[in-house]
Amino acid sequence: MEIRLELPEKLIKRIEELSLKEGGTVEEKVAEILYRHLEDNDPDLKAEIHLKLCEKYLSEAEQLAQRGDYLQASEKAWGAAAQLVKAVAAKRGVELKSHGDLWRFVTKLREETGDAEVGRLWHVANSLYVNFTRHGQRRSSSETLLKTSRLSSRN
Repeated sequence: MEIRLELPEKLIKRIEELSLKEGGTVEEKVAEILYRHLEDNDPDLKAEIHLKLCEKYLSEAEQLAQRGDYLQASEKAWGAAAQLVKAVAAKRGVELKSHGDLWRFVTKLREETGDAEVGRLWHVANSLYVNFTRHGQRRSSSETLLKTSRLSSRN
């Protein structure tokens, strides 16, 4: 189910400011506010919120890449990867709020599982983040990173 809301501009600005201050996207902040308002401590629900955002961002990344906007596609694909990690953390009752929290959690997962692929895929995702923040990747690099990101989200 999808819900679309028309919100007052002033409220949108406040949510945007909050997302900049605390990290995360506007969509993530709205979902987080609703989740907290309901006083729900269901880790499965929290994980599902992150997985829905992951799916949304991956879909948007693919659409942007098809239009040739690899910079914005990189941002969306990075967001999808971050949401996937947050979903795993949420299942464990852990909330990740910063880039550093994401890195530490992925490192912990890699150590727990002994699976080097976890670290490799996270580095691919981080390359998308670097591409967006530094405008460095060419089209072919971005396409490869997006494909790898899509594959990793299916595992």
